Amino acid sequence: MTATVQIPGHQTGVAQFMTMLLADNRLPTGAHTQSAGLEPAVRGGMPVREVPDYLAVRLATVTLVEAGAAVVARAVAGRGHRDIGDSAHDLDAVEQAWRARTVGPALRETAALLGRGYLRLAGRLWPSSTVVAALGRVQRPSRAVVLGGIAALVGLDDAALIRLIGYDEVQTVCAAALKVEPGDPVQATSWALASQPLIERMVAPLVGLQDPDEIPSGGAPLLEQWSQQHAAATHRLFRA
Repeated sequence: MTATVQIPGHQTGVAQFMTMLLADNRLPTGAHTQSAGLEPAVRGGMPVREVPDYLAVRLATVTLVEAGAAVVARAVAGRGHRDIGDSAHDLDAVEQAWRARTVGPALRETAALLGRGYLRLAGRLWPSSTVVAALGRVQRPSRAVVLGGIAALVGLDDAALIRLIGYDEVQTVCAAALKVEPGDPVQATSWALASQPLIERMVAPLVGLQDPDEIPSGGAPLLEQWSQQHAAATHRLFRA
């Protein structure tokens, strides 16, 4: 039986609950198979003790671009298009803008796989949603575009969406660190807590973005190189 979740308006409590739900790594989206690039980085020679520096770079580049794309996708999905085809066309424009700013094929592939997981989840929870239907017409939508659509659907504002993506990246890295090189979980938690100001730094520049051309650009060539090498590896703990 398929469960349909009703969203009674966009009250603060409902939005806050949805933020916590979407940030839960127990969601059946496949996120547990990812390390947000940490395993490739460690295999490439980065010591695990440098996780805080890794997070700072990733949040300022890969994550910033993804969060910007999600904000624009949220704006597009919430405009009330004439039909699903118009909405899908505009969401696809956001997807293409994000892809143009994400050079590494491995990073794009990972985002598409995560997007598929989130889209499957949304399709089960809100099977009658026109937003979900429009997302389904976008060819292999990334996590950013799907989460942006979900944010519009459930009433998350831009700031909550940005923090959600930043938090998910940080927690994915910190959880993966304990598997790549077992250590003290309290240390990993302290890394996550220390990253909060870096996540917050993303909010002001991204809130209110409306157009794909406004999505920021920022790459991390070494992270992209490590991800490409990892994609060809035969022995690995995480898919990416």
